[in-house]
Amino acid sequence: MIPTEFTKRYYSIGEAAAIFELNTSALRFWEKEFPELKPKKSEAGARKYSTKDMELLRKIHFLVKEKGFTLEGARQKLKHAPEDSVNIEDLVRRLQNVKAELDQLAKTIKTLP
Repeated sequence: MIPTEFTKRYYSIGEAAAIFELNTSALRFWEKEFPELKPKKSEAGARKYSTKDMELLRKIHFLVKEKGFTLEGARQKLKHAPEDSVNIEDLVRRLQNVKAELDQLAKTIKTLP
């Protein structure tokens, strides 16, 4: 599950890919498709994703992987109504957390005598 907060100052491309369950090549491709996604690069060329970049990746991931948007559709949604995608994403995340808590509660109840 994708964390609700990103606590590190920078994430490597490998860490970001693992968090979003993507290939590093997908992240590099998204950088080309979403001009606002611009991770810093070290002198050696290693990408360093800031918390702002990670939040943008979360929005893109939600729209593309969970809502089924095309990359063009996600780009348009972020450009014209970014607040809508954030509110929906936040609601879905909260509901997933509630579901996980209810599942845990159900398991606990089943173990009671």
